[in-house]
Amino acid sequence: MQVSAVAKTQDVIRRQRLPLTRWDRTLKRAIDLVGSSLLLVVTAPLVLVLALRIKLHDGGPTFFLRRVTGPKGEFDAFKLRTMVVDADEVLRRDSLLRRRFEMNFKLKDDPRITAVGAKLRRTGLDELPQLWNVVKGQMSLVGPRMITPLELQKYRDAAWIFSEMKPGLTGYWQVNGDQQAGYNRRIEMDLFYVEHWSLFFDLKILIKTPARVLRASGV
Repeated sequence: MQVSAVAKTQDVIRRQRLPLTRWDRTLKRAIDLVGSSLLLVVTAPLVLVLALRIKLHDGGPTFFLRRVTGPKGEFDAFKLRTMVVDADEVLRRDSLLRRRFEMNFKLKDDPRITAVGAKLRRTGLDELPQLWNVVKGQMSLVGPRMITPLELQKYRDAAWIFSEMKPGLTGYWQVNGDQQAGYNRRIEMDLFYVEHWSLFFDLKILIKTPARVLRASGV
């Protein structure tokens, strides 16, 4: 009971420190709407080419819906498919692989990822369809890392950030973090972003994002 009371107090303190005012939220939403709408138009030819490559590779569906969580509850985030068609079934059949996955909800050298999907994941281009989620108001251009409802349990006392801020298409963790970082490090970086948020901070992350994509693609 004492631990619970301390955790609740810490949660209240963090909520009080949250830097977003109503004006901040309105301005952030306006930037999201304008930016994502423009980027949807600009990146549409690229997304079509990538979708065609996925279809030609194995004939399966080109898009994948990932169930994630945000301030308004669960929603489906759009992604270009990077795994084999029966990826969930592969995980169910292999108990060892499933246990490894459940540790960090990420697998190094994941055998379910296709050759085309591996290239997309290195650059993050598989997440371009999430611009539509930003337009719909479910996500932000910049925000905490997108997670599933099951992953939310690992955030424990820090889970409150996902009831306050929308997950981001890009973010502090994405441009600065190690892709194989453990959950404690990921949580620290998400908390740092939320508790130090500013429009200038978002701008710095947006500027860094293209360079991160280019580095990952080997350019």
